[in-house]
Amino acid sequence: MTTVPDSIPVLVVGGGPSGLAVAIELGRRGIEVLVVEPRSVLDPLRPRAKTTSVRTMEHLRRWGIADRLRDAAPIPVGHAQDVVFVTGLFGHEIARFENAFGLWATPRELAAEAGQQAPQPVVEEVLREACAELPTVRLLTGWRATSVVDGPDGARAVLLDPHGRTREVTADYLLGCDGSSGVTRAAIGARYRGASGTVPNLSITFRSRALEERDLCAHGVHYWVIGARHGGLMGRLDLDGTWWAIVQGIDEDVAEVDAVALVRSLAGDDIDVDVLATDPWSARMLLVDRYRGRRVLLVGDAAHLNPPWGGHGFNTCVGDAVNLGWKLAAVLQGWAPETLLDSYEAERRPVAERTIAAAGEQEAFLAPSFAAADLDADGVAGHALRTDVALALQAKDPEFHSLGLVLGYDYPSSPVVVSDEPCPTRQPVNAFEPSAHPGARLPHAWLPDGRSVYDLLGEGFTLVRLAPGVDTDRLGEAAERLGLPLRVLDLAHLPALRALYGADLVLVRPDQHVAWRGDEVADPFDLLRRVVGAGQRPTAAPSASSSLDELTH
Repeated sequence: MTTVPDSIPVLVVGGGPSGLAVAIELGRRGIEVLVVEPRSVLDPLRPRAKTTSVRTMEHLRRWGIADRLRDAAPIPVGHAQDVVFVTGLFGHEIARFENAFGLWATPRELAAEAGQQAPQPVVEEVLREACAELPTVRLLTGWRATSVVDGPDGARAVLLDPHGRTREVTADYLLGCDGSSGVTRAAIGARYRGASGTVPNLSITFRSRALEERDLCAHGVHYWVIGARHGGLMGRLDLDGTWWAIVQGIDEDVAEVDAVALVRSLAGDDIDVDVLATDPWSARMLLVDRYRGRRVLLVGDAAHLNPPWGGHGFNTCVGDAVNLGWKLAAVLQGWAPETLLDSYEAERRPVAERTIAAAGEQEAFLAPSFAAADLDADGVAGHALRTDVALALQAKDPEFHSLGLVLGYDYPSSPVVVSDEPCPTRQPVNAFEPSAHPGARLPHAWLPDGRSVYDLLGEGFTLVRLAPGVDTDRLGEAAERLGLPLRVLDLAHLPALRALYGADLVLVRPDQHVAWRGDEVADPFDLLRRVVGAGQRPTAAPSASSSLDELTH
């Protein structure tokens, strides 16, 4: 019989990407975590998310598992990097979006990692393995939370085990990672607000020998099919004949549709099709009105739902987990007050709101909206029509080239970001210019020895010195007296980084976002208190034994 503790510092309800990611973030910092997840076995026939973004891959790199995911992924980045629009897999190519989703076959200066195509079950398996390697993290599969009660000093959950037995567990903090159908959202009185897409869709997983044996009209990682009765998109799940397809605009009862016929329509020929699984769904653009109760916080899909266009869904969930994970660890380890957690919603809800808006805009540009008679015709007329459609398809560019969203999201107005600079102009979704302004992701750089600058950052805060002779001792001493983990990274021998980062000193958070930058620190205690949500420094100087908790009173 599985032994479950009566109480735990952190209970994570839901062990999908959000729950596993936040457990890793906490477990790497030595926090005791219990994760309960209803699914004992991951279903490979329902791939769900397939795009692991550049930013998520950078998080996996920090956790030491980026290469592990690439090794497990059935399709290497080198196989294909482009999204291709076609009239059918055996028809004509219409347009091509190169290096979609940050799929780069060679390293780029912009990021420490390229994106990766991998079915969500593969990603989850890698995350489960990473959790199993952390001594303070325990994952119970086949378990679910049936009720959650929030409170001022902790949360209480009733758990149901695989045999139908119940167990009550209390936690200092409970993280709701249980998606749209879970119980944690109701526990804090949060409600989704937003809309759902009007076009029903059908996901199909299938195998076909013909798609491996015959030459296709183009080579890509995703194929968008324009011109079939039902437009949609499709791509390989592996290099051994397994494919996925999303058929858009199903206007009949999905229970009565012929999945084989739909796949053949997209392919443009009467190929062999062995349907493995089907799932009907509609896009949802929903965002909760609050992320936190008292000791219950929502993470990932429990807080927001967005369409799959652009591949942002699960990646936004991981971003939530990283943001909350280091902050909650800081609170539990005693080097930040609980008010630090207030910055979680302040930082992440605007990111989710913008992501939902960007993905939702693509609902107007699904494959059926570009359909035209004779699009697959040969000759001058067919070529001219495809050229016109290719121009119209440029509206899709932000879906495939979205680094302004993936790498450019920032927290300039956060209560734990210190800045006297003007609020930066928001970057467009499909353009990205690195910036080290407070709140932004620290611009990436490859160092002369081939390492990523990210590989030199600490698990806590990092003070990067970019000019010789600049004092770092005062901030280091203040951090030591406050119990705040701080690494000093001296890169003053690299003047190009000083130009890129725009200051002599840059204070970087555990999540690689800039907390502050400047040429000197006027008041180190005040700065460190502000970046962990402790407000202003008291007038009395702290004693050598003062803790951050004492400084908040």
